[in-house]
Amino acid sequence: MQLRIKKLAPEAQLPTRAHDSDAGFDLYAAAEVTISVGGNALIPTGIAVKLPAGTVGLIHPRSGLAAKHRVTVLNAPGTVDEGYTGQILVNLINHGSEPYTVLHHDRIAQLVIKEYLAPEVIEVDELEATDRSDKGHGSTGV
Repeated sequence: MQLRIKKLAPEAQLPTRAHDSDAGFDLYAAAEVTISVGGNALIPTGIAVKLPAGTVGLIHPRSGLAAKHRVTVLNAPGTVDEGYTGQILVNLINHGSEPYTVLHHDRIAQLVIKEYLAPEVIEVDELEATDRSDKGHGSTGV
């Protein structure tokens, strides 16, 4: 299996894994961007990917960035569909108490590639009842 990557700028950095057993590929910033307190910004990575057939790319936060600076992926996990081959942008939000500057080549998120199911959608008149059926949010208790 291959993950095909196109650099959109010569200085863009390819995704990397710190360890062979890591599920996520670190994604790197391709620009310097300051995120205001409570603000968010789309951070360019300078790369585009061609995902393997039957997979989706999920953009997850980096735990260190969240723990140390309270900066995380706003729409976690972000979704990169198999057919999307444009630039990967990472939507970061700053929950910290001061502006945060992402520097060029900072690790900003992780790309996790997963197989997905795409079942046929069928409308039905009824669904089988379960013990949770229509209890809504908190159906298993608080």
